[in-house]
Amino acid sequence: MVAGRMDSTDWLDQPRLTLGVGEEVCMTESYGGGGIDVTRGCDSLSVVPVPGLKYRDRRTRTESPALAEDAQPTESEKEIYNQVNVVLKDAEGILEDLQSYRGAGHEIREAIQHPADEKLQEKAWGAVVPLVGKLKKFYEFSQRLEAALRGLLGALTSTPYSPTQHLEREQALAKQFAEILHFTLRFDELKMTNPAIQNDFSYYRRTLSRMRINNVPAEGENEVNNELANRMSLFYAEATPMLKTLSDATTKFVSENKNLPIENTTDCLSTMASVCRVMLETPEYRSRFTNEETVSFCLRVMVGVIILYDHVHPVGAFAKTSKIDMKGCIKVLKDQPPNSVEGLLNALRYTTKHLNDETTSKQIKSMLQ
Repeated sequence: MVAGRMDSTDWLDQPRLTLGVGEEVCMTESYGGGGIDVTRGCDSLSVVPVPGLKYRDRRTRTESPALAEDAQPTESEKEIYNQVNVVLKDAEGILEDLQSYRGAGHEIREAIQHPADEKLQEKAWGAVVPLVGKLKKFYEFSQRLEAALRGLLGALTSTPYSPTQHLEREQALAKQFAEILHFTLRFDELKMTNPAIQNDFSYYRRTLSRMRINNVPAEGENEVNNELANRMSLFYAEATPMLKTLSDATTKFVSENKNLPIENTTDCLSTMASVCRVMLETPEYRSRFTNEETVSFCLRVMVGVIILYDHVHPVGAFAKTSKIDMKGCIKVLKDQPPNSVEGLLNALRYTTKHLNDETTSKQIKSMLQ
């Protein structure tokens, strides 16, 4: 192959990668341009790092690892990879349970409207208790996800390697990091559109309190004790509880690892945001996406790392000195069908830390109004 050019058959010898949604990609380094040349025979672009493959961000004139998806863990990654994989295997089931969550609104209304009818009270309680069991499972999964994220952060930010080197070396862990963010945004999107969750849990706590006062034994009380109920209540009171959990976990990780330069964490996050943005905004890359789920994956990961960056970085993601091109990221979101990204835009509006700071430009604030 001639430097900067590719013969018509050269793409056959290039690595072929997938993104977890059935799309295949083939990449080659474009030596002359210093970036990635997406060649014929490739179906789409990818999103978790491939060693030696770089794209050039035309805005910042920097190079970063491109992202691919079928990465397998190396020997040094296996311990953390296996721990995280156990958690991720349960993620789809959690989303399915949340998506099918219908609530006990009818039974609760009937019980409230007829307080003297014991049968209706029992019916409402019988409907709510198993639902609270589901809510407990969701909350406990958030704790497992937090532990998984902290393990990944430790691996992807440790010395002596730079964040970019980590993303190139630990492809499988970077892939898992992206999958956690994708799950988190999907969970919160579903939760935000389901008011039954908080209504059911509020009714459960009120009824349980009344039963205790009247010394009535309550089925389900042992499953969710008072301390756990308080923590669950705080969790579900958040508009985006999973994002809040991960943001707090990332902040705690940085504060507990003071010997680790904060840039190790923020540069890892900003690099992933840039990769997703460039893939989405560049027509020649975007045209390779044959599946809308790929687009959704990139968008969610991009928004997720922006929010984590904003919580961890001293001046946040919206300041002029930020390594994230926020105008570009917001524009990418605004270029999508409105109903498909409103939840992601709301996540930037309401779960970031620095959006309303004086250092945030009026243009960025206006773009998110």
